[in-house]
Amino acid sequence: MPSTVYTMEMRSHSTQTGLVAQALRLFEAAGYDDLVNPGDIVAVKIHCGEWNNTAYLRPVYARAICDRIKELGGKPFVCDTTTLTYSPTADRVTAPDLMRVAERNGFTSATLGAPFIAADGFNGTDDVHVDLPEGYILQEAYIAKALALADSAIVLTHFKGHPLGMVGGSIKNMGIGAQSKRGKYNVHMGGHPTYSLPATVIEHPEHVNDAVLNAIPDVCPYGALEKNNGTYQWHRDKCTSCLGCLGLMVSNGVWETPIQYYAASQAAMADGALAAVKALKGKVGFLNFAIDISPRCDCVDHADTALVPHIGIFAGRDPVALDQACLDAVVASQGTPGSAADDWGVMGAGDHKFAHASGVSPDVIGMSEEIQIKTAVKNGLGSTEYELVEVEPHDTNDAYLDPMDRRKIGLKYGPLFQRENPFPEERHDGLGFDRKTEIDIEAVM
Repeated sequence: MPSTVYTMEMRSHSTQTGLVAQALRLFEAAGYDDLVNPGDIVAVKIHCGEWNNTAYLRPVYARAICDRIKELGGKPFVCDTTTLTYSPTADRVTAPDLMRVAERNGFTSATLGAPFIAADGFNGTDDVHVDLPEGYILQEAYIAKALALADSAIVLTHFKGHPLGMVGGSIKNMGIGAQSKRGKYNVHMGGHPTYSLPATVIEHPEHVNDAVLNAIPDVCPYGALEKNNGTYQWHRDKCTSCLGCLGLMVSNGVWETPIQYYAASQAAMADGALAAVKALKGKVGFLNFAIDISPRCDCVDHADTALVPHIGIFAGRDPVALDQACLDAVVASQGTPGSAADDWGVMGAGDHKFAHASGVSPDVIGMSEEIQIKTAVKNGLGSTEYELVEVEPHDTNDAYLDPMDRRKIGLKYGPLFQRENPFPEERHDGLGFDRKTEIDIEAVM
């Protein structure tokens, strides 16, 4: 049986069809009310965005979902996890740093109506071990403890590209974003005898330049990189595949990263997502927001022009079907003029945009966008077969108005305006303001 994926017409014409209203309507249509019992602790998993990234989901979406969970009697919290170093200037590696970036990007208890926490603790080691004999490559996983111990979870995902995974959807949000820090080392092949960076990278020391040499003394937290008589030395036995130096070394041509490394990490993302769903005993609802579809993840410190126009919001219990539906919609869309899709000549309907525009390395250009998805079918996480159901807007006009006071404005503000009238009717013979009576309107039309 194909999995059901719910969506709505992308355009917003009314209160009932705005994007926040759509998210709530799809929450309802997908049956997520059943995931929340009175008193349940419900995790709302988001990506808070990197410092100066602007494509991440606006906090209002998480706020609206938290409000709905509270209406159902649940106790929501919003969370993200600490990261590996990922770049020489990474900003979310510890809980204090993660929460500082999240606050700057608008994720606070005041805006969310719920606590925001680092789900894997101070240094990313607060986790739950999950045995995974059904995994395609991973046989175990480490899930952020706050997520693993929640009664259920709602996963809000910004669907976009990803520099290592090609596609960043629900599978990636759980396969990386729900893993603790040691879980991320696991997914990124740290220590793997075949697919880790030390096991796969081909070195080109002839490309070492001053930019590399100047950065090397400070770039590795494990001391695996050293200057050595005008060149560098890489102690592969000390490398954990933390990825802090990857962009530096690849962009300067010092490291060639075979496609097998990236493909193995993508496969592991699917296993990590399976482990996260397994830890939550399947009580997970997914919402993919295919808007602001940037070529790279919200984990980079900028956001490029969207590859394609907004696609819409999609909901479903099967993250594989959900990601497949979003990917199919992106592939079927025309590219955005002036975007990276334009740079790579993949503007047409049917062109695979992420495969060309998203990769961190020239070595991955053209790599399949479906490795996560195909692996997630093999490990049993979900199906690529889906039925797309277009949900109609709510038929109640005030369904998504402010629940604290839905009175019409005459009732809401009339008594206040009688006590203090903001229109100065006592001035200028009741006209209120000093203005010219007639002007030449046509001169400025």
